[in-house]
Amino acid sequence: MFLEVITPEKKIYEGNVISATFPGVDGSFQVLKRHAPMISTCARGLVKIKSSSEEKSFTIDGGVVEVLKNKVVLLAEKIIA
Repeated sequence: MFLEVITPEKKIYEGNVISATFPGVDGSFQVLKRHAPMISTCARGLVKIKSSSEEKSFTIDGGVVEVLKNKVVLLAEKIIA
């Protein structure tokens, strides 16, 4: 599936991934290939991305994630260093 992570300032990540885990308001949730369509808010917390070549993680300060037709878009308020 294809993932984009975007903040108001810049695009943080773009590429094909095996899985992505997000900090949902009611707890973390994972998205895999062929996930059902959804829109969810994200709380402050850790985002984990797994691709065939690497595993990456970073902390966001909230946002919204949309899953539709094997494409995932995370609109994050900001990345916390």
